[in-house]
Amino acid sequence: MIEKRQFYIGGQWVAPAAPRACEVIDPSTEEPCAVISLGDQADTDRAVAAAKAALEGWKFTPPAERLAYVEKILAVYRRRKAEMGQAISQEMGAPIDMAIEDQADSGIWHIENFITAFRDFRFIRPLGDHAPTTRLVAEPVGVVGLITPWNWPMNQVTLKAIPAMLAGCTMVLKPSEIAPLSSLLFAEFVDEAGLPPGVFNLVNGDGAGVGAQLSVHPDVEMISFTGSTRAGIAISKAAADTVKRVCLELGGKGANLIFADADAEAVKRGATHVFYNSGQSCNAPTRMLVERPFYDQAVEIAREVAEATRVAPASEHGAHIGPVVSEAQYEKIQGLIAKGIEEGARLVAGGLGRPEGLNRGFFVRPTVFADVVPGMTIEKEEIFGPVLSILPFDTEDEAISIANDTIYGLTNYVQSGDGARRNRLARRLKSGMVEMNGIPRGRGAPFGGVKASGRAREGGHMGIEEFLDIKAVSGWDGE
Repeated sequence: MIEKRQFYIGGQWVAPAAPRACEVIDPSTEEPCAVISLGDQADTDRAVAAAKAALEGWKFTPPAERLAYVEKILAVYRRRKAEMGQAISQEMGAPIDMAIEDQADSGIWHIENFITAFRDFRFIRPLGDHAPTTRLVAEPVGVVGLITPWNWPMNQVTLKAIPAMLAGCTMVLKPSEIAPLSSLLFAEFVDEAGLPPGVFNLVNGDGAGVGAQLSVHPDVEMISFTGSTRAGIAISKAAADTVKRVCLELGGKGANLIFADADAEAVKRGATHVFYNSGQSCNAPTRMLVERPFYDQAVEIAREVAEATRVAPASEHGAHIGPVVSEAQYEKIQGLIAKGIEEGARLVAGGLGRPEGLNRGFFVRPTVFADVVPGMTIEKEEIFGPVLSILPFDTEDEAISIANDTIYGLTNYVQSGDGARRNRLARRLKSGMVEMNGIPRGRGAPFGGVKASGRAREGGHMGIEEFLDIKAVSGWDGE
């Protein structure tokens, strides 16, 4: 049993103010694999005080020095990447190969992208030729609270902590209590890199405890949160009394518009994306909208992908998917699969219960529903499991109407050989991101949505801008 009961505050590992043990459950076995402590108000106050005390020194540190510290963190991370993958695999069930090469590596990828973006980042910028003595000065927001989820732990920690550091902010991180081991390891990386005490602090806790305490704390200027829309709304309301900046990256219900002229791999690519990470990605294209001439063939391809997707414990090597993160998540997914059957969607693959041969662990069968009708529960709600819903459409206008008829607006997808059509649809889809024909967004492109998906823009230049306030200064002397 791993014991990680301490918090990282003011550059030191410290005991909690009061012992509140919390077990971390290995989702492949349903057995405890570690124990942490949950913080209370005294721990939150201590961490915020440490961040506040460090702020003035850190915000006026030359940008090149801040960059050098981040480069040191990156060097430690690269050297200890396998450890990070092991922690993620154990805490949230990502298969070990995927945990090392995708989950852990995502943190390295983001740090590299922020370093590239920061090298030409300008904190003092001219307003324009019409106002030669006016400057826009970008300044750190201040002390920030970072609240991160369990599904892509290092992806989200690095998308928040690294740009906050580079911007000149100090911070308190509250990772998910379900998957805290990776963040505790990240704190070790920060400590080994020698970041000045108080710049980065970590307190474990739950949303109702440390999360809520950060959201209302008078010395916290900003909350950056990734998680459910429900929790994001609660944080926004809690933060309103202290007029904090609130940066939210929330849920999604992506539509994948597949036209009859799409490439042969479009359906396979889309279904594989849904099942990847056991369906626990907010940008998963869980609604597959298929042009009617191609519909029957697409359903068959999706069925084949589901049946070929192996499910196995996270500790096994190979290209399989693992369990979902918790019993609560497993039961939620089972309930939504049952709802799909009850409401009349056609079950093509998968369904209720665990895959054959897996009687323990939070394993879900890769599931495909066809003949889904707009308005069905599985078409509307974010399932966050390996469940794909397929709907037919006849016209572009119908596809756009179905795709946009959701509270969410994170990522949509378009598959077509017609470039003019792709461009047209990209403009009409209501989402923060549109990916077309399987081409990934470029390095440094912002990640974020609209509507109930929140309006954060994380990654690259825009991700650094999230942690900065702009001051307008007139009468500036010189360049």
